[in-house]
This record gives sequence, structure tokens and C-alpha cells, in this order.
Amino acid sequence: MKHTLIAGPCVIESAELLDIVAAKLVEINKKLGTNIIFKASFDKANRTSLKSFRGPGIDHGLLMLSDVKEKYGLRVTTDIHEAWQAQPAGQVCDVLQIPAFLCRQTDLLIAAAKTGRIVNIKKGQFLSGMDMRYPVEKAREAGAKEIWLTERGNMMGYNNLVVDFRNIPQMLDIVDNVIMDCTHSVQHPGGANGKTDGDRRYVPQMAMAAKAFGATGWFFEVHPNPDQGLSDAANMLELDKLEPLINKLL
Repeated sequence: MKHTLIAGPCVIESAELLDIVAAKLVEINKKLGTNIIFKASFDKANRTSLKSFRGPGIDHGLLMLSDVKEKYGLRVTTDIHEAWQAQPAGQVCDVLQIPAFLCRQTDLLIAAAKTGRIVNIKKGQFLSGMDMRYPVEKAREAGAKEIWLTERGNMMGYNNLVVDFRNIPQMLDIVDNVIMDCTHSVQHPGGANGKTDGDRRYVPQMAMAAKAFGATGWFFEVHPNPDQGLSDAANMLELDKLEPLINKLL
């Protein structure tokens, strides 16, 4: 069975970073016979603080993602936050990602569906797996040809998340492809004095547990020097640890 694999830095920091990560993904694909989708955000619209780095913006960001696609032959994905972003993002990206906290935004789901691209809806931190049938229905009725769902934990308050892995088989009753977001699920949202904290030590365990519950794919935010990353620094996996983890999962 071919699994869905998504990896890349949390946010587009520089062209150099995208090159480093994309080259590594190409290397892994050749070694392991995988087809990893490259992910990076052009705008982190949900940062904890107004002072936090957000990214290069949609115009420059999509141009950089297009360059990655052309130069490395990788499929690419990014997240969109507003309905008007779907059309330009859909011209570049193979998959459009709907952020978890926006998964019930009807206009956003409709706009993504109308692009004809794969729509990957991340489960809201406030919803159960079974509740995701409603966002899926919206996207399907708007014409989405293929819809994925992604598990990323539930908010429990006090700057923490918990993952109920029963959400994975529940969502597999709704769609055929359910992906585990192994890095966002170890977040401590807003837990670092105006920034999101977390603990990347648990990323491999999240991935293996999701496999046990039937996940059909995995999503990893990766960085060559995660602690120096400009977004989700505490949660991103070290780039050099990605290949052995994927090899173990497969």
C-alpha cells in the first residue's frame, strides 16, 4: 500500500531553506520509493503574537513553491486561510490544506473544492473524528474530487493538546485517506510566553501510534536546525531524522 507522506518546514523562511529540505526529500524518495509531498506555508495567519514571523506572503510564497515544484519535481501543498487564496494557490499546489481552526469555514471549503485540487482538511482541535463528516460533506457538495482528513490532536486547555487516536478509524469511515500530523500534535499552544511551545521528542511515537490505529499517511514539519526555525521551532523534526523514521514506518 502506498502511504501519503507530507513534509517540509512550517513556514517559508528563505529560498535556501526550501532548497535544503526539497533536496533531502528527493533523496529520500529515490532511496525509499516514496513520493513525499513538499509543504511550507506562505503565511502563518494564526501566530500567537503580532510580532511573530508570518512568511513572505501569497505572491512571493507561491512563486517560491512553484520553483520547488519545477526544480525538484515534487508535488507541493500549502495552507490557505481565506477563500480568495484558493484560486491562486490551486494554480500551483497539488493539495490545498485547510487549517484545523478553519475546518468549519464554509466559504473556504467551497473555494478549495472548486479548484479541482485535492483538499486536505485538518480536524479542528475542538471536534471529534466523527464531526468531520460535516466539513467533508461541504467540500464534496461543492465538487471536490478527492478529500483527505488530518488528525492533529484536541485542545484540552492549559496550553496543551491530547491525541485521541480513535479519531483515525472514525475518520476512515468518512474518507479513504487519514493522515497523522505528527508534529503539530506535540504542540503546547501559546505555552512559551507569546509563542507556541512543544516537545519534538514524541514525534516518532505519534507516528507509530497512528500507524497502529490505521493511519494511511503522515505529516512532518522538518527543518535542518529546528530550534532556529521561525515558526513551530519546538515541534519540527530534525531533517536528518526524517528518513530513518519513514523507513521504520514503511
